[in-house]
Amino acid sequence: MGIYHNILKNKKEGKKIFAILIDPDKQSNEELLFSIENANQSNVDYFFVGGSLLIYDALEKCIQTIKENSSIPVVLFPGNTMQVSQSADAILFLSLISGRNPDMLIGNQVITAPILKQTSLEIISTGYILVDSGKPTTVSYISNTNPIPYEKNDIAACTAMAGELLGLKLIYADGGSGALNPISAKMIQEISENINTPLIVGGGICSAEKAIENCNAGADIIVVGNAIEKDPKLIKEISEAIHSI
Repeated sequence: MGIYHNILKNKKEGKKIFAILIDPDKQSNEELLFSIENANQSNVDYFFVGGSLLIYDALEKCIQTIKENSSIPVVLFPGNTMQVSQSADAILFLSLISGRNPDMLIGNQVITAPILKQTSLEIISTGYILVDSGKPTTVSYISNTNPIPYEKNDIAACTAMAGELLGLKLIYADGGSGALNPISAKMIQEISENINTPLIVGGGICSAEKAIENCNAGADIIVVGNAIEKDPKLIKEISEAIHSI
C-alpha cells in the first residue's frame, strides 16, 4: 500500500496521522538516534525529512540512519531541488501556492521532474501554503514570498481550494520552522470545510493540546519539528494524543 493511499484510507476512517519533521542540519547523530527510538516506541506514522536551508551534506546520512533503525516510512519534505534521495520512500512534490514566486510555483519543479522520474520514490503533489506566524521565517526568506496573513482565513481557504482544483493531492498549511504563533483552529477549520483533499498542518505545535485542537478543527496530518528537537519526549505525548482521536 502506497503512502498516499494510506493517507486517504486514514482520512476516510477518521484516523489522524502524526509525522515528525527531521532537519538533518539540526540534530547530531546521537540526537537523531534518540528521536528515532522515541518515534518507534510512540507509533509515529511518518518521518518527514528536509529543511528550508541545508548547510551540511547530511541528508543522505540522516535518511540512512533512520532506515537502519526504524521501519517507519521516510517522506522527503524538500526545501530546494537538491533535496532528493533514492533512499526515502516518498517525496512531497511541493508547489508554494500561497506565494507569487514563479520558481516556487513551477520553476524548481521543472528542474526536479526529470530527476524524480528516474527514481522509485512515490511522488505526492502537494500545495504548500505558508501562513504568517508572527516573525519572519527561513522559508519566507529563502522562497522570497509573503505568507498569508494570520487572520485571513478566507484567503487561506480559497488558496487551498485552488490547489485542490488544480489537482494537487495534499494541502500543507505551515507556519514555518520555529513559528511563534501556530496556525489558528479557525483557519484550519475553514480550509478543511472547503476541500476534500487531506490537510497537513505544521508550524509552532508544541503541545498535545494544540495537536488535538488542530485535529478537531480538521487537520488530517500533524507535523511537529522544532518542539521535539528541544524535547524529544514530546513525541510520545503528542502521538498518543493524536492517535486517541
